[in-house]
Amino acid sequence: MKKTILIALISICANAQIKVSNDNRFLQTYDGKPFFWLADTNWEMFHRLNREDIELLLEKRKNQGFNIIQAVALAEYDGLKTPNRYGDLPLIDNNPSTFAITEGSSPTNKTEYDYWDHVEYAFDLAEKKGLYIGFLPTWGDKVAHLWGEGPIIFNPENAKIYGRILAKKFGHRKNLIWILGGDRPVAYKGNDGNQYDDKIIWNAMAQGIKEGEDLIGTTHKFMTYHPAGGNIRTTNFIHNEDWLEMNAFQSGHGSRDTEPWQWVKEDLDLKPAKPTLDMEPCYEDHPVNPWDGKWTKERGEFNDYDVRARIYRGIFAGTCGVTYGNHYVWQCFDNQLYKSINIIDTAKSWKDVLDAKGANQMQFLKKLVLSRPYFDKTSAQEMIINKVGTSYINYINGIKANDGSFAMFYNPQNSQLLIDGSSLSGSKLNITIFNPATGEFVKKKKQKKSSNMIIKPFENFKDWVLIIDDSSKNFSN
Repeated sequence: MKKTILIALISICANAQIKVSNDNRFLQTYDGKPFFWLADTNWEMFHRLNREDIELLLEKRKNQGFNIIQAVALAEYDGLKTPNRYGDLPLIDNNPSTFAITEGSSPTNKTEYDYWDHVEYAFDLAEKKGLYIGFLPTWGDKVAHLWGEGPIIFNPENAKIYGRILAKKFGHRKNLIWILGGDRPVAYKGNDGNQYDDKIIWNAMAQGIKEGEDLIGTTHKFMTYHPAGGNIRTTNFIHNEDWLEMNAFQSGHGSRDTEPWQWVKEDLDLKPAKPTLDMEPCYEDHPVNPWDGKWTKERGEFNDYDVRARIYRGIFAGTCGVTYGNHYVWQCFDNQLYKSINIIDTAKSWKDVLDAKGANQMQFLKKLVLSRPYFDKTSAQEMIINKVGTSYINYINGIKANDGSFAMFYNPQNSQLLIDGSSLSGSKLNITIFNPATGEFVKKKKQKKSSNMIIKPFENFKDWVLIIDDSSKNFSN
């Protein structure tokens, strides 16, 4: 029974295109169904995986409840000069206006099967499995005067042409989501000390994509942007661009002590209203800040609890979903083929961590969010009587339905919650405790509505979610 319910929740067909919901806070399919963005970062998939590997990856992520795979056309790690697994490069002479395309597409014929045929294969396979591709036209090092292998190849003119060609080739696909950016800010101080603003390039690429879609007569596909880490959000630079349908930020891997819930609030307070989400929270198995030269084993790597504690509080602050990542999976690491990204990385293969705890736990988050009415929710902070905390260690937050039919609270610690339930509807309330590590809903009790409710977690829960329902609504778990 539980397995049947879970399968129903995770199998939203990738043929259903997505858009912003009527309240401008969440996402939905064109036919009005809730769409909870649960992506996995597989940035190097087109560049570093062969067909069999892509099949393995997509099948695993489908079974774990993910609905989006984020991957990059022009990859970060020397994607313009180092061929993919079949010996192919994406462009001729690094010219964004000239794709390296050959006649035919048979994977058994090396002279036919080119780089873009391989990308097409990934799209085909993802669609069959009910998965969207969060498609980055390029990694940001091909645009920004910052770190990265690059080289910088884009200007406003060829960015528009590139976007148009890319949309003409892939824009017909219903399982496509456009993600511009690629881990770079829009405006910044470059490595050479000069100030840059790349908005004109990204705007040109977005315009080219829309023109390409128009040329093939397809419906416009959802579009957003993947920014750099830290408090460098799309809302800082491009919130008002009409092509940006969803804001995003990257809470990143520099520290456990990050407060994305505050960024969410700031994003959602802006006009015009747009959804927002954390497109790159701390990756499971990623070293905590390996860049300052002071990393030790004591500082360690982010584990499944770190991932949950970051992600749940973003969701309960009001994001429309989240992008999970594993440090070895995003780079498709194989020590027989590639050098590790950080010198402190262990020699894990990406295949060895597909079943990492955090990856399997993300489906529980989606199950929880979709277990109650999805739209028309707001902050429930005023219901928390406890001191809500101030840091990643103890900050408690909650979200509730606008009609008062339910509220949920995430506590990163095994400590009791004091809740004022008077703003909820109904005279009697159902109390349920949810274990984010196992996906288990545990009905605790039914009680009269009160302005001073004391709820304790179970002893073996490291972190937990409290669900309070109007009992007359008969929500099922």
